[in-house]
Amino acid sequence: MPLDISAARPDPALLDLPWSVPLEEWPPEILAALPRGISRHVVRFAHLSGGIVAVKEIGADLARGEYQLLRALRRLDLPCVEPLAVVSGRTDADGDPLDACLVTRHLQFSLPYRALFSQHLREDTTTRLADALAVLLARLHLAGFFWGDVSLSNTLFRRDAGAFSAYLVDAETGELHDTLSTGQREHDLDLAQVNIAGEMMDLAAGGYLPEGLDPIEVSHEIIERYRGLWQELTGDEWFEAGERWRVDERIRRLNALGFDVDELAIATDLDGTHVRIEPKVVDAGHHSRRLLRLTGLDVEENQARRLLNDLDSYRAATDRQGDEESIVAHEWLSRVYEPTTRAVPREMRGKLEPAELFHEILEHRWYLAERTGHDIPIEEALADYLREVLPGKPDERELLGADTAELPVVDEEGG
Repeated sequence: MPLDISAARPDPALLDLPWSVPLEEWPPEILAALPRGISRHVVRFAHLSGGIVAVKEIGADLARGEYQLLRALRRLDLPCVEPLAVVSGRTDADGDPLDACLVTRHLQFSLPYRALFSQHLREDTTTRLADALAVLLARLHLAGFFWGDVSLSNTLFRRDAGAFSAYLVDAETGELHDTLSTGQREHDLDLAQVNIAGEMMDLAAGGYLPEGLDPIEVSHEIIERYRGLWQELTGDEWFEAGERWRVDERIRRLNALGFDVDELAIATDLDGTHVRIEPKVVDAGHHSRRLLRLTGLDVEENQARRLLNDLDSYRAATDRQGDEESIVAHEWLSRVYEPTTRAVPREMRGKLEPAELFHEILEHRWYLAERTGHDIPIEEALADYLREVLPGKPDERELLGADTAELPVVDEEGG
């Protein structure tokens, strides 16, 4: 049986690897000295075309299934390793068959959990790892992915501005569905609790777990963090008519968790308003591109996200969810955004750029609504902002080009 390499974009350099040799006997000169996690299969890191790939020896059917599943997860923008190829039809020097290999691209700057804990992490770092795994599992479940073998060993971690991001590295037992049932999610959680507790006990036995941390408590904490996150992401919320600020509050909490709101589904009945928020994680620059396409406003990413949140809330509040998005966006621009920014007196327009000014007015309206417990019209929030907040802010346009060494310290409370 000839050697068969299945890949979307095959790299000719794959032919140079010693496929006729069992993976555990590959020569050290082609291997990369990277930390490996625990795996039921033989896994090696090898140099390939100036980069590094992970090679896992596994049955041909399992390799093809995992390859296709990882490709599907990548198309859904979920955090997982990138599959490169399946190599099957391998035989040794005597002509005896060898298992197939799944080849994935090494995730740069990532580490398995054992390598992280070998650095004697602090207790709060363990908490951040738990958060990262809980977020990963929630994202996978939202997309309809049943993992079937949730564990730290099947996850890679990357440092991320003081926190960690988690990536799926082993999808061998996974299944992708349209949606998951409660039973499927609970099965994953049961497996996670057992597996993680065992992995933590192993670390404790080796003296790598921070003193005072209970392996059982760590595994339980990850499950509880997942449950809290899942409720925040998918839970329905009831509120009385006129409490639109609470929708904004829900969006803020989701944004703080790293999720962006793709759709607001709102239904009303005799008792009030029923809100269901369906979150979707989007790529960098998504908001600024979407806002530019819809309105022509070219602003920074966080500003764009805030403006789009208001546009989406406006669309829901005016019951325009069935209308063309671009039409509603033009209406929001002409009836909400432009009248608000133009209402600023000319002598104060140099204090903030229009998008930042509108963002601050939205913030001010939200704080007023939270304090009073009911919706505040944007006209009322604008008047209060112009009267109480904006006059005390420095003129940013005049500060452009100034020598910052000569600038006075600005009191945060005073703006």
